[in-house]
Amino acid sequence: MYSYTRAESRQRGKLFRKGFRQALADCVDPAVERQIQAIDQSAAERGRRELNALHTVRETDRQAVAQAKAKVRTASREDKAAARQALRDAEQQLKRSERAVDKAERQ
Repeated sequence: MYSYTRAESRQRGKLFRKGFRQALADCVDPAVERQIQAIDQSAAERGRRELNALHTVRETDRQAVAQAKAKVRTASREDKAAARQALRDAEQQLKRSERAVDKAERQ
């Protein structure tokens, strides 16, 4: 997963266009390729950190769903409705975090 900042995206685009023009002239400057690789490496590292953070959030949400299920099973008759609503909320949050992880892993 790559996570480019706006500045990195602009700079990478400029460098790509510059490299493309040089490739057409058959005289590619290695400094342009090195700069593009440096931008890609920093974006890949940032992407890995963000993906790890998303995995952590997903695991926390899974734990919250498990705790909510336990509360539903152990709740008294008066507290069951509130416990079920808390379970639904926890499951919705888990779905959102799973979608975010899936989307990030596809990139």
